[in-house]
Amino acid sequence: MLPKNTTTSLPFEIRQSPIAGLGAFAVRRIRKGQRIIEYTGERISADEAARRYDDGRMTRHHTLLFEVDEHTMIDAAVGGNESRYLNHSCAPNCRAVDQDGRIFIEAICNIQPGVELTYDYQYESDESPAEALERYPCYCGAETCRGTIVYPW
Repeated sequence: MLPKNTTTSLPFEIRQSPIAGLGAFAVRRIRKGQRIIEYTGERISADEAARRYDDGRMTRHHTLLFEVDEHTMIDAAVGGNESRYLNHSCAPNCRAVDQDGRIFIEAICNIQPGVELTYDYQYESDESPAEALERYPCYCGAETCRGTIVYPW
């Protein structure tokens, strides 16, 4: 069952994504620079995030964490909103913007109805490129896909 759009003013709906699982798809035109949604969830420490999401124990990397700073993470799995359904892309149409410790997703180009909303997760990892490709693969399908959600070294 797909989650319901709890905020009717959202310019997107949640449905199956060719990238991964569920995704957010525009239901009306979104203009470049438009703030789309705030990334919300429980604010936790980096230590608590490491405890909750141990990459070494996961068979498939999947977290709903957003790093605000070196001490604070947002865990969208706890109290998060529809922002958690925006998938990663190496050729994104959105970006994350930090405003006073709050994270907002905004359009970096005009987005037409039916287009999936994506942003570059810029995931950080100390692993080698080969390990990153294996543990944190990207499925965005962009011509410029780097093969991993890990930010370029």
